[in-house]
Amino acid sequence: MYLSNLSLLNFKNISQADLELSNRVNCFLGDNGQGKTNLLDAIYHLSYTKSFFNSIDSQNVMFDESLYVIQGAVKNEQEEYKLYCGLKKGEKKIFKKNKKIYKKLADHIGFFPVVMITPYDINLILEGSETRRRFFDALIAQFDKNYLFELLQYNKLLKQRNAFLKTNTSSVDLLEVYDEQMIEKAQSIHESRKKFIDEFIPIFNKFYQDISSNKEGVDLDYQSALHENTMKELFIQNRAKDQLVGHTSSGIHRDDFLFSINSNPLKKFGSQGQQKTYLIALKLAKFEYIKLKKNVNPVLLLDDIFDKLDDHRVGYILNLIEKNNLGQTFITDTSKEKIPQILANLNIESNLIRIENGNDSKLNKMKKRNENEKKLVKVSNMKIKQYKLPCCQNKSV
Repeated sequence: MYLSNLSLLNFKNISQADLELSNRVNCFLGDNGQGKTNLLDAIYHLSYTKSFFNSIDSQNVMFDESLYVIQGAVKNEQEEYKLYCGLKKGEKKIFKKNKKIYKKLADHIGFFPVVMITPYDINLILEGSETRRRFFDALIAQFDKNYLFELLQYNKLLKQRNAFLKTNTSSVDLLEVYDEQMIEKAQSIHESRKKFIDEFIPIFNKFYQDISSNKEGVDLDYQSALHENTMKELFIQNRAKDQLVGHTSSGIHRDDFLFSINSNPLKKFGSQGQQKTYLIALKLAKFEYIKLKKNVNPVLLLDDIFDKLDDHRVGYILNLIEKNNLGQTFITDTSKEKIPQILANLNIESNLIRIENGNDSKLNKMKKRNENEKKLVKVSNMKIKQYKLPCCQNKSV
């Protein structure tokens, strides 16, 4: 499965774009702040129905505009599917497949799998358990619709239970009504996570050892209070505490996935190189796991990672691309020559889309070269304007 074209309107700093894409490698080249990462985020949108970087949809609308639209054509061996994502400020987001509107956005998850590798992956190590849970929940949801449904229902009930605890801490009978609804869902989610992690760890370990040349041992551990207790037991044990603090203090919403190296926390004891290797192995394992479960190559998005990696890690990823193990791949880079030259030396066919200035009047128009050289694609109607979103958080794109 691959994305054959991408069209954008008023998405972040891109006023308009219409790109024809290669089914192998596509490179977005240009200086920081021009919109390269935003193009990848638009592709991510078509997979997950939301932004990788900003969960507030209205803040992804271009400054001084009222709506954004993302469209793409996804092809497999048999069919082509037209995907549409549109949002008008103040209204509900609309997502369509072949002109049919999804009643629930969650129904689209897993149809068009995408894996993104970005410097911001470091947050999986540096931030708290919620960030890691979101990562693994999104991965499991790619192939397990029931898991996604149970998780959404559990989180909805959790929010209601917490609101109840803040206002009605004396009513045990009413609290038990929420508890009974959450218990079965919690057990189901816990069992799904355990099954997943048992299958995922061997794949992850293989990638890490391949990249690191077996230099050290790493671990990925699923930590949950439900390993030792049922959800019902946890509710009973923590009822007085929950009533006192006004929220649900224990459950699968407090689970964590622990990253360690040589039996020590990766966050404290891992070098920058070891942390980068761990994250790349984690994302490549995600790619491979989805591939095995769905029998399809996800689309791989590599956001400005080659500038942050040493030659060994760059070589490992490019070797996978050269062997065509990764399917359709998108690469962003600030250097206009480095990645194209590497790809040409490896004889990897690619589309090179050069973004040179945020002003549409100064965009390079690409010319097609012969088959032995880098393939360049003409971008005639892509308009990129520089501006600052109120929500931009100073991310370089």
